[in-house]
Amino acid sequence: MYFVRHGETDWNREARLQGQRDTPLNALGREQARFAAEILARHVPDPASLDFVASPLSRTVETMEILRRTLGLDPGSYRADPRLVELTFGRWEGQTWREVRRHDPAQASLRERDKWNFVPPEGESYAMLRDRIRPVLAELRQPTVLVSHGGVARVMLNILAGLREEEAPRADIRQGRVLVFEGGRHRWS
Repeated sequence: MYFVRHGETDWNREARLQGQRDTPLNALGREQARFAAEILARHVPDPASLDFVASPLSRTVETMEILRRTLGLDPGSYRADPRLVELTFGRWEGQTWREVRRHDPAQASLRERDKWNFVPPEGESYAMLRDRIRPVLAELRQPTVLVSHGGVARVMLNILAGLREEEAPRADIRQGRVLVFEGGRHRWS
């Protein structure tokens, strides 16, 4: 499994919680998508032999299409799976963590104590996201490039690489890199 987080958006740059808001890539994000494709090209002799699946949000769709074009593949020949959308931060989406801590300090404090199980107001926890992602992973039948979001990658670290629930939500999921899952382990390329 080759996981690629979507490239940067302006909301990433501003440290805003995007969740399921449909924010587009910025110029750096497009460059990060091309760079991730170059990494894949160095590690995968025949990219056409891989399955390609993406979240349907525009930032992941654009990342996937840039990646496939850079690999010399038809940009539109991949599957979109709505179960791969980012976890939702509910009413917190669009805010920075500083704003959340100022407007909702009690809830922000609760989240810091248990990021895995905490459910933001009208949102979703990592535990809930794991329940949504697990069937997607179980359905994969061949080596796959999956383009999705930071929260999805953190859940995959828990499911596929055994990262503990206390550790997974704190994992740094980089843009413009490839997270490789193989044999119960993970590594960055």
